[in-house]
Amino acid sequence: MLSIVWIFVAYGIGSIPFGLVFAKTFCHIDPRTGGSGNVGATNVARLCGKVWGGATLLCDVLKGAVPVFIAGGLSGDSPLNPATAVTLTALAAVFGHRHSCFLGFKGGKAVATSVGVFLALAFWQLAVAGALCLFLIWRSGFVSLGSLALVTAMPVLLLVSGQFALLPLALIIMVLVYWTHRENIHRLARGQEKSWIKS
Repeated sequence: MLSIVWIFVAYGIGSIPFGLVFAKTFCHIDPRTGGSGNVGATNVARLCGKVWGGATLLCDVLKGAVPVFIAGGLSGDSPLNPATAVTLTALAAVFGHRHSCFLGFKGGKAVATSVGVFLALAFWQLAVAGALCLFLIWRSGFVSLGSLALVTAMPVLLLVSGQFALLPLALIIMVLVYWTHRENIHRLARGQEKSWIKS
């Protein structure tokens, strides 16, 4: 039963709004009222600088990686099969970031925490998808475009590498990230998306 309890703990960990904590503590800014209104690393970096944006990114990644890594060790003590236990833990952390119990069930766009999940589960596939993400951000200046490319590439890379057990998780995360980026997608289509380079 310990691993089932850990799924709920993972949601709590995922819910911790590090971007809000850093911005309010060190910059006296509420990121929900400035920039894009998001508590994620990109908006914190815009409002508070790259140091606190980087700190937010690191902590949001760890929110996904640490619960999933621990869940792998707990899966033997569960009525669920190991793949299901780890998948549910991963989704709990991601949904915690997206629908934080500390923010009225609102939150970030789930990209950084999803990266943390795959960091623990599919490192090499993430490395390839991450390289594509960074390349597109570098060439276009759009963080949203890179993020969408990353979550689109992950199911494909898992499929071609035979990691079929992780495909449902990757597809759910892809749909979630596309949904959270729906306004960004509309702005990209209209040529109105804000460039990171110019921010």
